[in-house]
Amino acid sequence: MRSSVRSKMLSRIQRHGRGWVFSAHDFIGDFRRYEVDQTLSSLTEADVIRRIIHGIYDYPRYSEMLGRQVAPDLSQVAAALARKFNWNILPEGNTALNALGLSTQVPAKYGYFSSGPSRAYDINGQALEFRKKSSRETSLHHPESMLVVHALKTLGETHVTLEIISKLRQRYSAAQWRKIKADTTTVTGWIYDIIRSMVDEKEPT
Repeated sequence: MRSSVRSKMLSRIQRHGRGWVFSAHDFIGDFRRYEVDQTLSSLTEADVIRRIIHGIYDYPRYSEMLGRQVAPDLSQVAAALARKFNWNILPEGNTALNALGLSTQVPAKYGYFSSGPSRAYDINGQALEFRKKSSRETSLHHPESMLVVHALKTLGETHVTLEIISKLRQRYSAAQWRKIKADTTTVTGWIYDIIRSMVDEKEPT
């Protein structure tokens, strides 16, 4: 294995920063597959990177307070798996709430809708699940629309507070909210009313 390949791959990993999760797929466009596999194996043995599950690695973050490497970010693991298998994914349930900044609680399960097959992984005792999208779940055209709708469904109408509406409003620009509004005219009435209020609030007077 040429040392230049190792140096280039390590440099790319370091540019992404601590916590980045990746697979061989993220390098094979620029290096030969055997070079990538050998480099990942070498960096793992040297404790520079960490193997999370088969074929998935991270550049681990270290906690001085805990005196150890911290657990991998499951949203990053999900993104790395999506890149590896060429899936389109979208957070669902409590994962969607986290993605929109509407909840700071760590989900008991990280769940995603996926264009690929339904699969489940155990990541250090935490569940990471991908559920194949149904036609009902893909009836909207924009990922932002699906994310907002699924987050609001997870909360339920009676739990949507003014604070949550304020956070949602700040999440997207006026142009993005107009696009979401146009995409969600057929969703449940109370959800559409909230989305419409985002546009009305941001429209110039």
